[in-house]
Amino acid sequence: MEQRNGTRRSKPPQLRINAPSTARERAASVDPYGFERSDDFDYESYEELMSEYLAVLTRRSIKWSKLLQGKRRVDRNLKVKRYVRKGVPNEHRPLVWMTASGAQERLERNPGYYQSLLDAQHDPRLVETIRTDLHRTFPDNIHFRKSANPCLQKELFNVLLAYGQHNKAVGYCQGMNFIAGYLLIISKDEETSFWLMEALLDRILPDYYTPAMLGLKVDQEVLGELVRLKAPAVWRLLQDHGVMWTLVVSRWFICLFIDVLPVETVLRIWDCLFYEGSKILFRVALTLIHHHQDEILQAQNLPDVCECFKRITRGAFVEDCHAFMQRIFQEPGSLSRSTVTKLRQSCRAQITAGES
Repeated sequence: MEQRNGTRRSKPPQLRINAPSTARERAASVDPYGFERSDDFDYESYEELMSEYLAVLTRRSIKWSKLLQGKRRVDRNLKVKRYVRKGVPNEHRPLVWMTASGAQERLERNPGYYQSLLDAQHDPRLVETIRTDLHRTFPDNIHFRKSANPCLQKELFNVLLAYGQHNKAVGYCQGMNFIAGYLLIISKDEETSFWLMEALLDRILPDYYTPAMLGLKVDQEVLGELVRLKAPAVWRLLQDHGVMWTLVVSRWFICLFIDVLPVETVLRIWDCLFYEGSKILFRVALTLIHHHQDEILQAQNLPDVCECFKRITRGAFVEDCHAFMQRIFQEPGSLSRSTVTKLRQSCRAQITAGES
């Protein structure tokens, strides 16, 4: 928190964002996470889908409660991995994300660290850059409007400021505001959001959010190599039209599919991202491309390709998040950690050689 009149503000109480629970509330113009629905939103299809998915969520919640039995940790084993892939209920997400990613351990090893970052002397340029981006963060989400109660803009500012102070080499990069905003919506707590962001940016996705964005560039090229292996016709089409992967998938990676895929689907992806690591991003991207390759192959030119890559992130295939998550572990086939590591090494070498 900022200091006022020399008095340090205490940590704020946890934010309360209650998800609508009735069918009438779910069919309102705002979704359970505060995002406004578009004018052409298909309420009938949504209600049909949610009636089935809520039953899945109820079963998963019971299973997770039995698994955790009041514990504040999750183990790393095949059973928990299977549970994570089938979805973590919202009430358990902060705990599972924190412990699976190592963020909880980092928090406990560094008591008071988050507050000390907020109380530090800050670079005015960092402060101004963050403030400039605040109003651009989820303009379609009611919780980030100044008129909201609670309004998450102040909490968002604090998380971004703390991270910029923590990692001065990075400071603030575009895309971070959306990640921090999502974390606040789910965790409902500033300090938790900071440590989850630290886990994502410093360890799970290193070099994504840096001035050079080398990690992001590398992973886009790795995806290209994976498409060449698993959907070669699509790879050839993009080569023939001179389409760079950066042009069609950079937003997928830098936003971690926020504002690309439906909210529930993104959260299911993040369950696996925090537990299994960055490899999950390739599975999602490969599934989108592989599943729609016939449609992509009909593209006649560069604008067609770009439009098609936008179109394949919408519709029933991605809205049914439970079925979609099952597909990402089936459709792309095997994808070992060693394969990804080798591809990253070769792509990194090519990029750095080209930039030197």
